[in-house]
Amino acid sequence: VQLQASGGGLVQAGESLRLSCAASGFSLDYYGVAWFRQTPGKEREGVACIGGGDGKAASAESVKGRFTISRDIAKSTVYLQMNSLKSEDTAVYYCASGLRPYTGREPLDYRYWGQGTEVTVSS
Repeated sequence: VQLQASGGGLVQAGESLRLSCAASGFSLDYYGVAWFRQTPGKEREGVACIGGGDGKAASAESVKGRFTISRDIAKSTVYLQMNSLKSEDTAVYYCASGLRPYTGREPLDYRYWGQGTEVTVSS
């Protein structure tokens, strides 16, 4: 099982970025993937998740209406479309899977993690 996150970068407030998480060794048709983010000195925070099977999505209150998680099963890739970015969205973003249809918000429940991609939003 491998997860590879990409797409981070430096943008100005109000701009958009799309993160990608390429998954291998398991099928997005059955297992969910989540995006987390972390800044120095803070705990890893759940941003959004998409379930296996029906692909039901959920997101944190702090990003609702701005971030959208989606998946392309054929490409085995999960995306995080981030619009109207704010300086407080600056963080390293990680994708993760617990190899369950739904794993929840607790980072400790996720066994597999990508390497992280850095997002910096300047104000």
